[in-house]
Amino acid sequence: MNKEIPEASKKFLTVLVAGVLDVNTYILGCPETKEAAVIDPGGREEETLDVLARQEMNLKYIINTHGHLDHSIGNHFLKERTGAEILIHAEDAILLVIPQDPMLSLLLQEYNVVPADIKVEENDIIKVGRIELKVIHTPGHTPGGMCLLFDKVIFTGDTLFAGGIGRTDLLGGSYETLIRSIEEKLMVLDNGLKVLPGHGAGTTINRERRVNPFLSECQRKI
Repeated sequence: MNKEIPEASKKFLTVLVAGVLDVNTYILGCPETKEAAVIDPGGREEETLDVLARQEMNLKYIINTHGHLDHSIGNHFLKERTGAEILIHAEDAILLVIPQDPMLSLLLQEYNVVPADIKVEENDIIKVGRIELKVIHTPGHTPGGMCLLFDKVIFTGDTLFAGGIGRTDLLGGSYETLIRSIEEKLMVLDNGLKVLPGHGAGTTINRERRVNPFLSECQRKI
């Protein structure tokens, strides 16, 4: 199934809900240069290629918001078919080349290990044609979890969901670190910013500030 996306984003963004864990796989393209990126390839790789072909886009980057298998299982297939480079935060690069948590592995099909080509850091800019994605390091779900800020949209991976946050009980997770990341790095952003998470429906910074039960009362009054 495909999900509804913000009206303003429909010219450059397609989302496929992929895999047994319903990962939001985002296909982001620059209409002027025909360069594209796939964010969190969680499956449906052939359909991803079909979308790129229909839009006459060339895949430049495969971006993982973090290293968990449900968000990176499509890396090998897409890289093999397109030659695109794999990007991930430096602190999560190790997750792409070591055995994953058994809980995740049991839920997903066999996969091929493929290392990152590019390791990014806080405030790096990922350029996809004329699109510029700013890296915001938001550890907590994983040590190298990151969000990607573009114009009036932010891709939050498993850091922030509509009414929720990423789990912190897997290896490298920290509840306190995740809450600090959200409150200090995301809740300071513009209220109208559209949040496109790694699972579930989209939301806004303002809505999460008001209703997300994991944020402090002090944060909601800002």
